[in-house]
Amino acid sequence: MPGHALLELETFLPYRLSVLSNTLSQAIAKVYEKRFDLSVTEWRAMAVLGYCANLSAREVAERTAMDKVAVSRAVARLLAKGHIERGTARHDKRQSVLRLSEEGWKIYDQVAPLALEHEQRLLAHLNEEERQWLARILDTLWQAELVESKR
Repeated sequence: MPGHALLELETFLPYRLSVLSNTLSQAIAKVYEKRFDLSVTEWRAMAVLGYCANLSAREVAERTAMDKVAVSRAVARLLAKGHIERGTARHDKRQSVLRLSEEGWKIYDQVAPLALEHEQRLLAHLNEEERQWLARILDTLWQAELVESKR
């Protein structure tokens, strides 16, 4: 259209990355949603807590780049289901921290290998050099975005 900037979504990097990310997430989500009644947000919170325990809900939101409200709701559901537990931080007894419960670990130990298998099937479409380039490109874009977001 004359006089308007044309945003071609098919070639617009943020759009393409978002669509790819959503597509990849939904592929594995079908498994854990059906088997464990977990939403994508709930699984991402569990995955972060499986990697790094004793985080606040705010830290979970930061590590996943998810909306704080969505994480707060997911945390509430995970607490209600008994998949995570709330404790207090060692350095500040006023701060609450989260960790996987025994039940949460049972689920994590089933879903994490499925997610890793899915990743390996996807990466099998790339040769070793392409995998290394992909990692470098993603790291470079991540760092660039961190710099841009501080401006």
